[in-house]
Amino acid sequence: QVQLVESGGGLVQAGGSLRLSCAAAGRTFRSYTMGWFRQAPGQEREFVAATSWSGVSTFYADSVKGRFTISSDNAENTVYLQMNSLKPEDTAVYYCGASPWGSERAQRDASRYGYWGQGTQVTVSS
Repeated sequence: QVQLVESGGGLVQAGGSLRLSCAAAGRTFRSYTMGWFRQAPGQEREFVAATSWSGVSTFYADSVKGRFTISSDNAENTVYLQMNSLKPEDTAVYYCGASPWGSERAQRDASRYGYWGQGTQVTVSS
């Protein structure tokens, strides 16, 4: 059974930090791209960051570049999203996904992800 489980969300003040985790289980995702997306109420799911398991290829949305860092731990089958300098507009449910597509364009497209976690809520207060 394929499973992605996110954790690490919570309530934080603006300027604070959180680290999200995504644990992958049930199959080998080594050939997959792992991505983080977020969805605020009434809005579409938005790309945040993506990485290969090797860490060689990483991509970020312009809105988070320089503040967020995506990384992977192969031994733990876990992908992380370190979020610093958080802003109220970062408030959303954050989802981890796995995609078999390798191009940057596909990695930024939620419809190209075949597996998703249940999401974790991040709330940034002003």
